[in-house]
Amino acid sequence: MGQISRSAISLPGGFARAVRLREMALAASLDVPRYLLAPEIAVLLDYLPDLRQRMLIETLWNTGARINEALALTPGDVFFNGDLPFVRLRTLKQRAPRPRRRPTKEEQQRREAPFRAVPLPDAGYVRRLQGYFATFKLLTRRATPMWDVASQETPRNWLRAAVRRAAQDGVTFSVRPITPHTFRHSYAMHLLMNDVHVKQVQALMGHKRLENTEIYTRIFALDVTPDLAFSLPVDEARGLLALPSLR
Repeated sequence: MGQISRSAISLPGGFARAVRLREMALAASLDVPRYLLAPEIAVLLDYLPDLRQRMLIETLWNTGARINEALALTPGDVFFNGDLPFVRLRTLKQRAPRPRRRPTKEEQQRREAPFRAVPLPDAGYVRRLQGYFATFKLLTRRATPMWDVASQETPRNWLRAAVRRAAQDGVTFSVRPITPHTFRHSYAMHLLMNDVHVKQVQALMGHKRLENTEIYTRIFALDVTPDLAFSLPVDEARGLLALPSLR
């Protein structure tokens, strides 16, 4: 499956702890986004046999891009040079409008939307993306969209089909339905679980306000070390305070 290379989850207790935290958040009805964990995504990707489909979903997972941001990517937005490959995303919050003779306000905003650079630290993903470029000769078409997808509903259909194929093997997922945006939430949680600072996550996600990013941190209120205690024997407490024993 090949998606998890260096850092599946760095929480104390690893994957089992991360699953337990998510279950606790759901049981407590905490207002946290629905997300998948790295092993779950690796399994799901294996049910996307088509290379174009898989690479689009892998790109969502590796960049946290909104679906319209990913569909707007061209080969010219991907930088493989050096040991720090990255992708340049245009921060888009609105659905890309249909072409018209005169630019609409939304189209103008899209042209003026800021870019953000998102590093690609997963070497396996970078190799697969380079292979995708070579297979479809994308390096010679720098301004052409990387995916010929007419509608944002198309990748949703791909994911529905992948989930159905998984179900035929008895594999189910904790998130229903799984949509392209699920991978954006999963990316943010994966970063936080691997100790990326929330301000850096904010920049990578393209959030204007920190509070939009902090919604992902609510689950960590439940992640208190099991060794933490508040009670202390009174004799020990008096000794620490240099008070005489009463006994």
